[in-house]
Amino acid sequence: MRTDLTPGDLSGRRFYQLLTSVVVPRPIAWVATTSAGGVDNLAPHSFFTIASTNPPIVQFTSVGRKDTLSNVESTREFVVNLATESLWAEVNATATDFPPDVSEFDAVGLEREPSARVRPPRVAGSPVALECRLHSTLPLGDSTVVFGEVVHAAVDSAALDGGLPEISRLRPLSRLGKNEWGTVGEVTPLDRISHAEWLRG
Repeated sequence: MRTDLTPGDLSGRRFYQLLTSVVVPRPIAWVATTSAGGVDNLAPHSFFTIASTNPPIVQFTSVGRKDTLSNVESTREFVVNLATESLWAEVNATATDFPPDVSEFDAVGLEREPSARVRPPRVAGSPVALECRLHSTLPLGDSTVVFGEVVHAAVDSAALDGGLPEISRLRPLSRLGKNEWGTVGEVTPLDRISHAEWLRG
């Protein structure tokens, strides 16, 4: 037996909570921006994924108008830092609704690291930073999807295995439903099967 629901059955916020409880786990873009006035902002966004591989474009969604979105629109640059298990408390703290003239880096006590190609800084303690230039934005109802072309990637050498990041060394965080978070549990390798292999049984 199922419970059937439509957006009209629940208030907007409750249906939002339903969606975020079933679209799980969600990777977290820990987005650093710099305002036109020079204030560094840092905030987690859990509506985040890859939009294109060539050119390399990532996307995140700003639900409502937040400092991150305002800064990206005015400067056209941002950095996606990997949100890791070791920085769990700091990632959560940067979701606090600080006023625009307060830098989350300073309020939370996070060390900055200069970026190579864009103005906003990286989080020094994060093992991966994707430096992005704004490709475009897409307004959708109460939200805005931000597309950024990755112009530079910086990865901690200690997180690499054979030239690629290794999941057990990255230890990324994810968002689940309600106020729940996820970490990397058991990881099982499973190769894809070609059609020819499928036919062979």
